[in-house]
Amino acid sequence: MTSHQTTQTMKPATAAKKLGVYLEATPAEFQEGVVSRTELNALQADPPQWLQDLRAKGPHPRPVVAAKLGVSIAGLARGGVTEALTTEQIEALKQENPEWLQKERATQAEVRKETVRIKERNAERAARPEAPGA
Repeated sequence: MTSHQTTQTMKPATAAKKLGVYLEATPAEFQEGVVSRTELNALQADPPQWLQDLRAKGPHPRPVVAAKLGVSIAGLARGGVTEALTTEQIEALKQENPEWLQKERATQAEVRKETVRIKERNAERAARPEAPGA
């Protein structure tokens, strides 16, 4: 029995997500084609100029915008940010520091603290020997 190796491909939207770029800002040939795993690896290892520019200047997809602002994607939506933003727009938002951004950053900080607390609690529980007969 011979096995045929098929090339694994993905839709442009999936590839853009893995590359951390906004699909609508990518070149037309990228948007209209399919991307193989090999091509994706090549783009990650040696990004062409268009990919370098998108990563540096944007527009950035919401997960990247949220990370750069230090908030959740839901926090972006609550703040009224539903579109992709450029690096310049993100920096302007940071400078402006509106009330919603301050609130969402505080919320995100609390979530991170709680996540750390739960992780530590679970690690302590895992380290404890089980009680006999339990």
